[in-house]
Amino acid sequence: MVPDGIGAVVLDFYGTLVRMVEPLPPDHRDVFARRGLAAQGELWGDQWSVGPAEGEEHAAQSVDETTYVAWERDRLRRRARGCGVPEEALDGLVDELDRAMKAVRLALFADVRESLAALRRRGLLVGVCSNWYWDLEDRLAEVGLGGAVDLVVGSAQAGARKPHPLIYQAVLDRCGLPPERVLFVGDMWVPDVLGPLAAGMRAVHLWRPDRAVEGVAPPLPAGAARIAGLPELIGPGGAAGR
Repeated sequence: MVPDGIGAVVLDFYGTLVRMVEPLPPDHRDVFARRGLAAQGELWGDQWSVGPAEGEEHAAQSVDETTYVAWERDRLRRRARGCGVPEEALDGLVDELDRAMKAVRLALFADVRESLAALRRRGLLVGVCSNWYWDLEDRLAEVGLGGAVDLVVGSAQAGARKPHPLIYQAVLDRCGLPPERVLFVGDMWVPDVLGPLAAGMRAVHLWRPDRAVEGVAPPLPAGAARIAGLPELIGPGGAAGR
């Protein structure tokens, strides 16, 4: 059970509520190669690490969508230029890379809908907090969760990425509750467990059997619990109540 005194349950998005499904986004090296830039594509590196870093603060760029998207594109442009892409090729390449990064097809985990509904039936606020692009609310609607949550806090609009304190403060402000009354649930150790604990919240580490994260689950610190699926938040003896 969710502990007594908790008024809101806030969940991470990717890896917690949704997973990536095929068709997968195009490999960035293929994007470069199609444009005759194979050598530069090899220098580009991991396509999943070209965005803002965990914990990065970007409040000045998050004042509105236009400013934020321009900042995203400028990051791509500067990185591509550093890989040796000629100036005349930058605009088209950046357009395609930006589309490729955001062309992620998502599907809900099977336990999401009923678990969120059960939390709300208990009178709890239910929220989502994620390191994501500006379109987080649109993506929630696409997977059928548009009306299933009470608040949405995305890093693009909050001005910082988990585990930066600014995004957790945005969560608390939206909840209108003191931190000890908010329970944070997610699959990533630092952004979804250690970060919320440092902000004064309770935390639940979601360690799904079909998780994308490899390795061994870290030992739980005080104030945290671990579950294998979201129904454990609601069922008798659920880990969130331990």
